Amino acid sequence: MKKIFLIVLVVAVSFSGCEKDDICDAATSTTPRLIIEFYDALNPTVLKNVTNLKVKDVDITPFLLFNGVSKIQVPLKTTEDVTNFSFTINSNSVDPLIVNEDGLQFNYARQNIFISRACGFKTIFTLDPTTPYTKTPGTNGFWIQNITVETSNIENENDTHIKIYF
Repeated sequence: MKKIFLIVLVVAVSFSGCEKDDICDAATSTTPRLIIEFYDALNPTVLKNVTNLKVKDVDITPFLLFNGVSKIQVPLKTTEDVTNFSFTINSNSVDPLIVNEDGLQFNYARQNIFISRACGFKTIFTLDPTTPYTKTPGTNGFWIQNITVETSNIENENDTHIKIYF
């Protein structure tokens, strides 16, 4: 009986040191990006594809290029409460050098949420209720005619957060 108890004890101690693998599942929700849909300003219920849209965080050199889509995803900064973007569009098919640039600053609060030991934290955002964005024109005036906030809480990428009309 003592031998069986000793074997069970040795097996229990040897397995107690094992840990679950620390691998973050690819399906785990991470920090969401801001979802923006584009609409026709003359017919506000109709989605409108953007052509040659360049979106750039003004503090970072690389930019995102979108062409022929009506919905885009852009990352917000997880270390600051504002992100400044330059939205540059070339809608002139005759002269590709004519571009129009609008600045958009998104204002928000951040909250870090612990997901798991393997995945770490994710940040969710809440757009400022008073001034969720600030729009500044480029040299050719505004190409963005109107902006509406559809969802202030940016917790996932399933919802449209911002609608832009041009």
